[in-house]
Amino acid sequence: MKPFNQGEIRSDTGGAPLESTANESIFSNPIMLTVLPHLQSRQFPPLLRAGNPQTLQLNLGYRCNQSCLHCHVGAGPHRSEEMSTETIDAVLDFLKKGMPSTLDLTGGAPELNVDFRRLVREARRLQLRVIDRCNLTILDEPTQDGLAEFLAAEQVEIIASLPCYLEQNVDGQRGKGVFDASIRALGRLNDLGYGREGTGLLLNLAYNPTGAFLPPPQQQLENDYKRELGERYGIVFNSLYTLTNMPIQRFSGILRSSGQFDEYLQSLKNAFQPQNLEHVMCRTLISVDWRGWLYDCDFNQMLNLPLKVAGRDRIHVKELADIFLSDNRITVADHCFGCTAGQGSSCEGVLARGGDPPVCSNMQ
Repeated sequence: MKPFNQGEIRSDTGGAPLESTANESIFSNPIMLTVLPHLQSRQFPPLLRAGNPQTLQLNLGYRCNQSCLHCHVGAGPHRSEEMSTETIDAVLDFLKKGMPSTLDLTGGAPELNVDFRRLVREARRLQLRVIDRCNLTILDEPTQDGLAEFLAAEQVEIIASLPCYLEQNVDGQRGKGVFDASIRALGRLNDLGYGREGTGLLLNLAYNPTGAFLPPPQQQLENDYKRELGERYGIVFNSLYTLTNMPIQRFSGILRSSGQFDEYLQSLKNAFQPQNLEHVMCRTLISVDWRGWLYDCDFNQMLNLPLKVAGRDRIHVKELADIFLSDNRITVADHCFGCTAGQGSSCEGVLARGGDPPVCSNMQ
C-alpha cells in the first residue's frame, strides 16, 4: 500500500495554511465518516484492567496547529474543544491523593491549553512524571514564547512526533514546512540538554507509518533515525517509539475514501499476537477527555466508548478517587487490533520487548 499525500500546517491562531496539498473536505468534518459500526464485530477478545491506573492521560483539547492524515483525534486549527480550568482543578485534586505516578498530556497540541503550564508546574511539584506529547512545530508558534525553556526547567519528558527523517515524507504526511520546523525545534531542544546523556531531559521520538501498513521493527528504525538525523543535522535523542495507525477518525476517512479500510483492518487482525494482550496500555491507563469524562484509552475517547463501572455508563474525573478499577472490564472493539498487531503498539512503542510493559497506550 502506498503512502498518502497530505495536508497542511497552520498557525495556532487559525491563519492560512503555509501550503495545502490535500483536499480541504478531508479536514472540514472532524468526525469524518461514521466508523464505529465497522469496528463492532465483537472479534477482539475480552480484557480486564490490571489494577489501579498508573497513568492519567489528559486530552487537553483538540485544537492543533497541524492537521495530519494519521491523526486519530481529528485535531486541527479549526477545533475549539479545550479542557476548562475547573476540570483541570478536578484533575489536580485527584493527583494530590497520590495516584497515579505519571501524567501524560496530549491533544491536539496540549500546549495550546491556557492552563498547560500551571498544570505542569503543579504536577511536577507533586513529583509526578510528566509527559508532553509535542508535535515540535508548536515550539515555533509566536504565542508559545519560552515553551521549550519551560519544559526543560520543569524536567518534562517530551515525546515528539516525527514520521520520518526525510523531508519529503514528513511534509507529505503533515504539510509543507513541517519538516524544517521540526528539525529547528529538535536542535533547540538539544541545545537545552534534551536527548543528551547526563541531563535527565528525555527526548523520545514517535514514528507513525505514512500509509496503511504496519511499522517496521522498532530497534532497526531507531538505529536508522539516530544515524540519519545525527549525520544530516547533528540531532540526538533517547529512544524511538513506533506506533500503528488506528483505523478511526481522520485516518479511517482516508482509508474508506480510498477503498482501503477493510484491507487495512484485516491486516491488523491477521497480525494479531495474543501475547500482546497482557501489556496493552488500557490495562494501566485512564484517558480523560476535555470535558473530564473517563475512557479506557484515547482511541475509545474518539469513538465515544466511555469507561463503564458497575453498570454506570459514564464516569467523571471528579469521581475517579472513589472508583475501584482493578479487574474492571475494558470496552473493546476491532480497532483494538491496532495495539496487538505484530510487535504491538503503544504510545511508548512496541509491546513485544520483554520486561515491564509501557505505561500508556496511545500517541497523536
